[in-house]
Amino acid sequence: MNLDIQHKNALVCGSTQGIGKAAAIQLAEEGVNVTLVARSEDKLKSVLAELPNTNQNHGYLVADFTNPADLKEKLEATNLQFHILVNNTGGPAGGPVFNAKLEEFERAFTMHLKCNHVLVQAVVPFMKEEGYGRVINVISTSVKQPLDGLGVSNTIRGAVANWSKTLANELGQFGITVNNILPGATATERLTEIINNKAVKTGKTVEEVAEMMKNASPAKRFAKPEEVANAIVFLASERASFINGINVPVDGGRTKSL
Repeated sequence: MNLDIQHKNALVCGSTQGIGKAAAIQLAEEGVNVTLVARSEDKLKSVLAELPNTNQNHGYLVADFTNPADLKEKLEATNLQFHILVNNTGGPAGGPVFNAKLEEFERAFTMHLKCNHVLVQAVVPFMKEEGYGRVINVISTSVKQPLDGLGVSNTIRGAVANWSKTLANELGQFGITVNNILPGATATERLTEIINNKAVKTGKTVEEVAEMMKNASPAKRFAKPEEVANAIVFLASERASFINGINVPVDGGRTKSL
């Protein structure tokens, strides 16, 4: 399928590893000009060198999502002509919601919702001018079915999902779609951290915890980051022009609700 996004410009957050990196590479393979966003300049330079490039204009932006004001300042100093925005940020630390400190909610709300909002406000004016915009938020299946031991994440992801749906309703008339990707257990550094923490807390081995998590999906395995990126790239394309305001689980069937 010709996705018809050659020469479009994409801003991809959290793009030095995992799902964000896979999405950046696949967008570049489709002829998109990709701007990477993350905290580490060294890692950004490394991924930049990996991006497929056939006369494309790739770049990167160093930004810390714990500081929305700094992110806004960095954005204002760059070229904001982006057709595609992929909001993707590493999840909050695990743990029961009852034991969570207020600072944990505040930090997660800042990183996941406030910074998403700063990014959208920065790029939407150009999208409106172009009559083409794709905002894709990588969140979690927890917006459909809360996950045990991820209390703060469950809470904040739900807020992002409802923010996203509200935006979709407001921006659809301008040719801009806003959708959410809900990854299941995906073979990333984040998943390794979750498995290790569960192993320590339960006294099980890392292998036992990993096997239990794999068996929660009908596919009996973890997703590859590239499989989640496939859905992101499709939603970024011209072919997804009438898909708006939805949650797309990419979880091998783990989520039990429709």
